[in-house]
Amino acid sequence: MTAHDAAGDQFAAELLFTDGLPQMDDEVGYRGAMAARAAGITYRQLDYWARTELVEPTVRGASGSGSQRLYGFRDILVLKLVKRLLDTGISLQQIRTAVEQLRASGIRDLAGTTLMSDGASVYLCTSNDEVIDLVSRGQGVFGIAVGKVLREVETTLVEFDPQVPDAVDELAARRAARSA
Repeated sequence: MTAHDAAGDQFAAELLFTDGLPQMDDEVGYRGAMAARAAGITYRQLDYWARTELVEPTVRGASGSGSQRLYGFRDILVLKLVKRLLDTGISLQQIRTAVEQLRASGIRDLAGTTLMSDGASVYLCTSNDEVIDLVSRGQGVFGIAVGKVLREVETTLVEFDPQVPDAVDELAARRAARSA
């Protein structure tokens, strides 16, 4: 494979993720209520996970009373994966380990990734051979195809309006307008 072919494949992969779907721009985010709805969790769960640093917003974190967190696409994907793992009975401690592994992988590598679990541990499988090996050893009880979850999040976010964080948040702007 030549460098030109590799560049073409990379371009095609990037188009696959952006064609008519939400931007995966690190500067664009979704408010907490939208992120919670897209991930299928409650706002209370979202708030707890942010405060305990399980899944923190990367676009804009909370900076005091009344400030709005903004969650990026990657954050919402991880929120939805955490929800799926919780639904299957995985412990929060194991989920924290899985989230760290996901963060280390990067978003581009996740489309072909499968999260496998034996009910106690979570394994990040990046090839079919790894999945088969895990299942053949009797360890894999269930799997979550990350690429499928990624598509679900993309489809859900199409109906939401992303927010671009301003230097001054919305609450501060309202306060300034009232005092003027």
